[in-house]
Amino acid sequence: MPFQFSTTPNAATAPPKVMTQPNPTQPSPSESFAVSMRNAASQAPAEPISSAIKMSAQDVDLFYGAKQALKKVSADFTERSITALIGPSGCGKSTFLRCLNRMNDLIEGCKISGAVTLDGENLYARGVDVVQLRQRVGMVFQKPNPFPMTIWDNIAYGPRLRGIKNKGTLGEIVEESLQGAALWDEVKDDLKKSALGLSGGQQQRLCIARALATKPEVLLMDEPCSALDPISTLKVEELMRELRAAYTIVIVTHNMQQAARVSDKTGFFLLGELVEMGASSKMFTDPSDKRTEDYITGRFG
Repeated sequence: MPFQFSTTPNAATAPPKVMTQPNPTQPSPSESFAVSMRNAASQAPAEPISSAIKMSAQDVDLFYGAKQALKKVSADFTERSITALIGPSGCGKSTFLRCLNRMNDLIEGCKISGAVTLDGENLYARGVDVVQLRQRVGMVFQKPNPFPMTIWDNIAYGPRLRGIKNKGTLGEIVEESLQGAALWDEVKDDLKKSALGLSGGQQQRLCIARALATKPEVLLMDEPCSALDPISTLKVEELMRELRAAYTIVIVTHNMQQAARVSDKTGFFLLGELVEMGASSKMFTDPSDKRTEDYITGRFG
């Protein structure tokens, strides 16, 4: 009879089976996330410089045709502070951001009701100059969008539209705006070169400088770091903290650590509703609404 190999180990000689038990000291993913959020929140700015309300929204409803995208959204934005808007994709946060300088007016079939005020003035009242409004409420978009012209001309474009023609005055505005965007030292010798030759992070700071050149009072930022590398993201975050001393800033972000790091207040959007808004230090450690906690801890979104 031929010899046969057995693939079954002898019970007497087989090594004992070791049962692995979960380490009771190992934090769960949600606990680890909560720790990272607390660490990020510890880097947030100090108390807001002012408690005055710069901008406010009351019962804003927005429809794209028959579809309702915003439902009775009310929020206050404090002067010289940073407010972050978070929430899953399609929840209405970017739509709401565009309401703050009437960018949704450009979308066919869009209907808005409610009120948005800037220094107490209703931005949706009859007779409001929308061009002037967008000078007072600047916007920086998700993807850097420098104009296909020189760095100098990019910054001077807005002031020229406002009627400033003196080259010396324009030069001062260009330098001041690039200084404000922490970009001057990097480009001061290349102002006549195409802005399209800058890196992605530099292009985004150029767009911020272009917005600053029109002397806005409020700066809206729609996911300004989503297309940037970590080093460029850090520079933009540092810039936001510096600009906070002079501007009211509202930022939409999917990066909750970023919201915790840079913002004074955070608002959580879900299905077109503003679920809650409060101090970022509290929102990321002890939110009032269970839906906010579930989103922040990664249970959905």
